[in-house]
Amino acid sequence: MRLGYSLNKGLDLIARFNGKYVIGEAKFLTDFGGHQNAQFNDGVAPLKQQGLRAIPIAVLDGVLYIRGGTKMYREITTNLQDMNIMSSLVLHEQSSSSGFSVPAMTITLHYPNKRAAADIIAAAAPAKLESVCGAGAANKLIHGDNLPVMKALLDDYGCAGKVDLVYIDPPFATNAVFRAGTDRANSVSGSRSDAVAYSDRVVGADFLEFLRERLALLRELMADHASIYLHIDYKIGHYVKVLMDEIFGAKNFRNDIARVKCNPKNFRRKAYGNVKDLILFYSKTDKVVWNEPKLPFSDADKARLFGKTDADGRRYATIPLHAPGETAAGSTGKAWRGIPPPKGRHWRSDPKTFDELDAQGLIEWSANGVPRKKIFMDERGGKRAQDIWEFKDPQRPAYPTQKNGDMLDFIVAASSEEGALALDCFCGSGTALASAQKLGRRWIGVDSSPVAVAAARKRLDGLPASLLAPNNAEYEFLRAV
Repeated sequence: MRLGYSLNKGLDLIARFNGKYVIGEAKFLTDFGGHQNAQFNDGVAPLKQQGLRAIPIAVLDGVLYIRGGTKMYREITTNLQDMNIMSSLVLHEQSSSSGFSVPAMTITLHYPNKRAAADIIAAAAPAKLESVCGAGAANKLIHGDNLPVMKALLDDYGCAGKVDLVYIDPPFATNAVFRAGTDRANSVSGSRSDAVAYSDRVVGADFLEFLRERLALLRELMADHASIYLHIDYKIGHYVKVLMDEIFGAKNFRNDIARVKCNPKNFRRKAYGNVKDLILFYSKTDKVVWNEPKLPFSDADKARLFGKTDADGRRYATIPLHAPGETAAGSTGKAWRGIPPPKGRHWRSDPKTFDELDAQGLIEWSANGVPRKKIFMDERGGKRAQDIWEFKDPQRPAYPTQKNGDMLDFIVAASSEEGALALDCFCGSGTALASAQKLGRRWIGVDSSPVAVAAARKRLDGLPASLLAPNNAEYEFLRAV
């Protein structure tokens, strides 16, 4: 081979960057010793070959980076410490003394009339807003096209970098017209005589640019610690994910949340029934506000996760006192009460703390003399929320596509603090605004539909006082003129 590679095995990577060839191996190592050591040796073999006319790299992930006395860790921190070894997770950030660097992977959507984000912001003309009532109130409900309204918030209302949380439920590019009536039986029924709530006729590339323009302005409004939740459906959502990667950065993507929206359907089509949509959750930076939401344990959870009960009737489980990886020095690699940590592992903390735990009755000893730590259910505060949510839409909504209020309460509580400013620029009937109000947040809502604005005003005006919001919703109603 003209690159000088002579090992009797194939390569996982052959590439050319800036006129230089790069060759290498990629391995994911799941354990220590045996076959995994052999895999490690294969992975680093190109680094050791002499006479190469290419830059050798090893893309290695897994247990080898766990600090300790294992063969892999010793090798990468001594004999191979000056070699091109990197994790695939941070590949784009790595460089070496050889002058080789791997550029960050960038994926973008290409379509006609796509503009740079900076050009979108510069070209947007601010709306002129007229106060209809409630002048001076911190909360604002605005009737108008959200693009010029958001530019006005940036230019004329001093809101740049001030929004703490964004939730939007934009059109889904369905090419449909949505109507609102007083006699609808459920969320999918309606009449041609009902008033048009909004027209969802912008589709394809035009829809993507329509949404991208608004995302560019939203990012300017957001504080560095802010989050954005974008509600979208399965047909267009994957394109929107790429747009959000462009605007907010792929590194600030946090979750693709599957939201169960309805009961199973029996529509006759050659596909699986659709009971979910998705919520794309991003932050502006890594300094994000996060109030860990906890869900109550179900009876099944209690039996499965906390199957033991102590003398006081408290449910608990036990976990090992050790963790993966050996330590070459320090107390966590030494024996405790004559018991060394298992091979390839170390104690989770200084063994001195185990004496304290044992004295408090928090260590359980098995019949074979194996110690484990007790974890009590009533101290956990519930279970962590996952990325599949069941918040079904109301059966008789006040507005088409109205979302579940409990879901918005959940989002507002998790990603903002009391007194924070929440923004929904596709506010519809005001579900997000009502949640912000109930939970003691300030809010701004925008919608171009007179039907939506009327529904939002009715909803907000009817909100009862709460502990966090002792007064009825006070807000300024403005109109773009």
